Amino acid sequence: MYAKVYIEITNICNMNCSFCHGHSRKPGRMSREQFEAVLEQLEGRTKHIYYHLMGEPLSHPQLPEFIGIAKNRGLKSIITTNGSLLARRQEKLIAAAPHKVSVSLHSFEGELCGTAGQDEEAYEKYMRDVTDFADAASKAGIIVVLRLWNRGHDGGRNDRTFEYLRGRLEGEWAENTRGIRIRDKLHLEWGDRFQWPDLNAEMQGDEVVCWGLKDHFGILCDGTVVPCCLDSEGVINLGNVFEDNLDSVLNSERAQAMVRGFACRKASEELCRRCGYAQRFV
Repeated sequence: MYAKVYIEITNICNMNCSFCHGHSRKPGRMSREQFEAVLEQLEGRTKHIYYHLMGEPLSHPQLPEFIGIAKNRGLKSIITTNGSLLARRQEKLIAAAPHKVSVSLHSFEGELCGTAGQDEEAYEKYMRDVTDFADAASKAGIIVVLRLWNRGHDGGRNDRTFEYLRGRLEGEWAENTRGIRIRDKLHLEWGDRFQWPDLNAEMQGDEVVCWGLKDHFGILCDGTVVPCCLDSEGVINLGNVFEDNLDSVLNSERAQAMVRGFACRKASEELCRRCGYAQRFV
């Protein structure tokens, strides 16, 4: 049983965030039939599905429908979003009742601020839309996590964002090891920016600490199975769920070589040896 499986329902995004690796794959979206075929193969493998690797999940017109399909199969849906489409999709998203929605507040740092300074009107609208959603969704029983995973790269903007949130969201604002518990079902989370794996990135070394293929794996929107949520280009192509049985994909020699390597803190794949995130825990 995996703790979670990442399903990229679309690799299309409406923003160009400074922290995101991006990809060069053909733009695409999963159809309802494809999504249901993926869930069929995940039967008994996990209880939690995350709706992204690349792409903005809220840009998929069938997202609320997908959440309902997953719920009927006993699966909890976790959405990670840049937050820019929350106002437009708020009513239907809350009605669909995903288990959790994480909002990457640091999305605005490159997209909305520009090089000459912050676009005040865009910033105010973005933050107002996010906090309106966070307030309504958390009161409806949906876990909402507001993320600032950009320490050291925010240019001082995080302090302003923190004060904005304090003024808009009521709660006890209790600090913990991961950030702040604003109130029940509503949290603010801090984090550092990390270096995405890339075959052109600097070699990090053979020793890694990674939970790929043990705790989780990912499925790209074209069905390609990858070992983790950071393989944005599908470099480590383990097979395709639309063409192969998932058992054979996960038990392939390439996949099992990765599992054996990770168990010994070793990377069998070049991409993993160039992953800054896996080095954080060495």
